[in-house]
Amino acid sequence: VPGNYRTQLWDKQSEAFLPSTPGLGMHVEVKDPDGKVVLSRQYGSEGRFTFTSHTPGEHQICLHSNSTRMALFAGGKLRVHLDIQVGEHTNNYPEIAAKDKLTELQLRARQLLEQVEQIQKEQNYQRVRPGVGIDQGWASIR
Repeated sequence: VPGNYRTQLWDKQSEAFLPSTPGLGMHVEVKDPDGKVVLSRQYGSEGRFTFTSHTPGEHQICLHSNSTRMALFAGGKLRVHLDIQVGEHTNNYPEIAAKDKLTELQLRARQLLEQVEQIQKEQNYQRVRPGVGIDQGWASIR
């Protein structure tokens, strides 16, 4: 599961969120449905992280700043933009077609098969534990 994020700090003078300085660090932690940590790593003010889901169900993602000093200068306000891609959206199909030398029909068949697999995973997930939520800085995803 790939995720991208970027941060913005509050600027008191312009009264707006501005891009964060490169010195701001973010810690990303991901837990599986059993509470086992599958990713725990430091990144910069913006970045890309990936993790592999070995257990079906709800995963939790926590992002937090490693710098209290930066937050003080920003009036304690930090905005985080988070984009998580799941299922078929994680595949770069033009790249796959070029690498595997697939015809347009073969590529479309692969996309449809992956969509069916994703629907099956979603149905299995709904049987296990429905719902998505955010609780005290933790974003839950399937």
